[in-house]
Amino acid sequence: MHTKAIKTTPIEANHSLTALLDEYVPPLKEGTILAISSKVVSLCEGRIVSHEKASSKYPLIQQEADAILEASSNPYDLYLTLIHGILIPSAGVDESNCRENHVLYPQDPQRSANQIWEYLRERDELIHVGVILTDSRSTPLRRGVLGFALSWCGFNPLRSYVGKPDIYGKDLRTTQMNCVDALAASAVLVMGEGAEQTPIVLLTDVPSIEFLVRPPLEEETNYFKVPMKEDLYAPLLQSAKWIHRIPS
Repeated sequence: MHTKAIKTTPIEANHSLTALLDEYVPPLKEGTILAISSKVVSLCEGRIVSHEKASSKYPLIQQEADAILEASSNPYDLYLTLIHGILIPSAGVDESNCRENHVLYPQDPQRSANQIWEYLRERDELIHVGVILTDSRSTPLRRGVLGFALSWCGFNPLRSYVGKPDIYGKDLRTTQMNCVDALAASAVLVMGEGAEQTPIVLLTDVPSIEFLVRPPLEEETNYFKVPMKEDLYAPLLQSAKWIHRIPS
């Protein structure tokens, strides 16, 4: 597998996303997966709130998160949240690499990934191409942040080994490889986390990816997200005192 980071100028709010892709992304070859920082997509979609309008980001976290653990529950004065089936601090609300604003996640990350996929597929007359919206987060009991996929389009995010033999001929019963987060982590590694200005990464010669010629179905994206009660870490997750958002 090969990764190529693409350097851009600083991206300002409400920049045209398709113009950004046309300016910096060369014609893609079949089987390329484009990873793009979700923050860049958010900026292009105008998903920002100025510090003048919201000096504290807690109201924004309340607005965005599906569930919240109060800051008193951890030693870093952060709110651990659930959003889009993802466990992440502050519901993804961030202030780095933007002007005096809070940046929110894209309104509908899956729709954003689908739109980018459709645009690139038509622009470059491709059959097989993939798109990943990336972000980074902390992993329990590990220092540092690691890239993950906020959404994706154009390929199967999982590779199943169920029913396949291991090296000693024993059939595997439950193993599935999380390809999309592994690819996102590789992309974020070369994107960087600071002033690199490389928010787009092209991944080529990716092994054993099952490309699709349609966006993922809702049941497929739902299957990828494990319900809390079914999660391996359910005893920890369910013992927490989550405050769930009441639908408006």
